[in-house]
Amino acid sequence: MLCIRRRRNDTTAVLNLSRMTLGVYIQVPFCQTRCTYCNFHTGVVSRDRYEPYASAVCREIESAEIASWQPVDTVYVGGGTPSLLDPALLARIMDTLRRGSRAQLTEVTLEADPETVSEQKARAWFDAGFNRISLGSQSFHDLELKSAGRLHRREDIYRAVELLRAAGFRNISMDLIAGLPHQTRESWESSVAQLLRILPEHVSVYMLEVDEDSRLGREVLTGGSRYSAEALPDDDAMADFYDYASAEFAKAGYDHYEISNWGLPGRHSEHNLKYWRREPYLGLGAGAHSFDGVSRWANVHEPDRYVTLVERSGSAREQIEALLPPRALQEEFFLGLRQLEGIDFSRIERDYAVDPYMRDMLASLRLRIDTLRENGLLQGEDSHLRIAPDRLTVSNEVFVQLLG
Repeated sequence: MLCIRRRRNDTTAVLNLSRMTLGVYIQVPFCQTRCTYCNFHTGVVSRDRYEPYASAVCREIESAEIASWQPVDTVYVGGGTPSLLDPALLARIMDTLRRGSRAQLTEVTLEADPETVSEQKARAWFDAGFNRISLGSQSFHDLELKSAGRLHRREDIYRAVELLRAAGFRNISMDLIAGLPHQTRESWESSVAQLLRILPEHVSVYMLEVDEDSRLGREVLTGGSRYSAEALPDDDAMADFYDYASAEFAKAGYDHYEISNWGLPGRHSEHNLKYWRREPYLGLGAGAHSFDGVSRWANVHEPDRYVTLVERSGSAREQIEALLPPRALQEEFFLGLRQLEGIDFSRIERDYAVDPYMRDMLASLRLRIDTLRENGLLQGEDSHLRIAPDRLTVSNEVFVQLLG
């Protein structure tokens, strides 16, 4: 049982997490190529570095004493492109995790790019205990995929799904990105239709964010034309794409449960829900983040340094932050309002009104909430709050007005 005592000024609160389960995230920061819009801490490296990295992850698992945490019920292996690793390395990681934790696994996800899926790999992943695949499809139009720097093409997506189904996978998540270069309303509607023809159990739609640290972002900021920077849809078009997809998914029976995520009945991402509900999760691997209910921390980002530190001490942890009540309160809103079901403000008031400063902060938030309700950005009866369904594309604006 994990029972954490936290001091809030003169008030001590006890957070009893014994009834919660633990999610484990494992980061694999390697890719075959770098997408033009990517600003993640990933890289293209020699395959010779895969085995030492996997061994370091196993060493970190063994050193983390996960068995002293809650039972592990979800695992998410993300990246990067973890499907690049030899299946034997992924199986070793999973075996080490089972041995070193109180594993009661219900959802075990592996991120995979379509072009990396083979019959042998798909069967090996299933045999290793993975029961969910997050397939990075992004678009069903080759021009859009090529301009974004993706290596797969439309036919690779169909082939990958066929191989995964044949291997036994009955829980596949697929994503689309709204706002890729050369994307039009016609091509977007076509991508949505082709995805629904496959009918994966889970769907994600992400609005392209042009980041200054990406190749595409730097080109846009300098007014250049490389990476098809001049062919980006505008913000209004992206919002229109999102709304169209949301309506089509609803017709197909998907439940819209988080701003970017839809699932068929019973197919919400159990692991990702832990993030939005502020439940505990442990991150392993270079750049992985963790949360125990009170503190957040991260591992070093550079893979070689991560391997060296773990080999030396069993840990590569840095950036440890104890969450004081004001920060935790902001997270309650920022993460909770991402869920379509919203949040219970009365519960938040009970949990956080622990001293005069926090009571003043809550009173200020209530005034902002009233204004956002009047402007149609928030809605809900009594103390229940959610972002208005027709305002999800401007959710960042809601967060800024509420928490800024």
